[in-house]
Amino acid sequence: MDLSVTIGRTTMPNPVGVASGTFGYGSEYEQLIDVDSIGALYTKAVTRAARPGNEIPRIVETTAGLLNSIGLANVGQERFVTEKYPSLRERACTVIVNVAGDVEDDYVETVEFLEEHAPLSGYELNVSCPNVKAGGLAIGTNPELVEHVTTRVRSVTERPVIVKLTPNVTDPAEIARAAEAGGADAISCMNTLVGMAIDVKNLRTVLPGKTGGLSGPAVRPIGVALAYRVSRAVEIPLIGIGGIDGPDAALQYLLAGAVAVQVGTANFVDPTVTGRTIDGIRTFMQEHNLQRVGEIASLLR
Repeated sequence: MDLSVTIGRTTMPNPVGVASGTFGYGSEYEQLIDVDSIGALYTKAVTRAARPGNEIPRIVETTAGLLNSIGLANVGQERFVTEKYPSLRERACTVIVNVAGDVEDDYVETVEFLEEHAPLSGYELNVSCPNVKAGGLAIGTNPELVEHVTTRVRSVTERPVIVKLTPNVTDPAEIARAAEAGGADAISCMNTLVGMAIDVKNLRTVLPGKTGGLSGPAVRPIGVALAYRVSRAVEIPLIGIGGIDGPDAALQYLLAGAVAVQVGTANFVDPTVTGRTIDGIRTFMQEHNLQRVGEIASLLR
């Protein structure tokens, strides 16, 4: 059986990746699992300058989910090159660098810098993070801005460019079409939903930043619905994200039209979830006499 997935000029060995922000830069998990066995490692976000992140607490559990307000805390592009790139370039799995910024120029300049100093397998543009007041959400909710930033990044790299969509818009398919028009090789869908938790006893919001990004099994039905809708709105591949905690959840996305998936919050609960998910997809393919992982979507009635 062929579990490989091709995005642009890059071929992932299998369709199961780990979502940005939930797996660090890979080294954090290497004593727990075989990192090289996963399909793709989407790194923690990289920005032009280092970021300390938001005030703590940054994470709060909710019913069947997690609220986070990390604030894109990261070492910045220069320390990424010196501290993170040496180990990442040795990985057998596909490594996609998640790139974030406050304004359009940030994305372009960071990708240019990484192209010169730390070339890996591709880039995922986080234009949709709801935790950064200075711009991320605004870019991701405007089709014209999404197309423009994608076009500019496309002009400085031949590696795959994946645009990560926000679900916090009226029509995510419109944003996906804008990314496709700008030259994106794929869409990753979806980022977290804006949510809030309130401490009733102390009469205050649990997160200092008031709102955060909701992830986990609670958002899965929304993610699957968006994968189904958006995959039919564009010609480029879609990578499904949202509440994937094992084979069944991943297969829902693949049946809905995604070509690959990313496991996020579940990594905090069970680091072995990616391996179980890969094995489960393989078993499903055997049971249905499928030779290629891309054939799974054709089974949906």
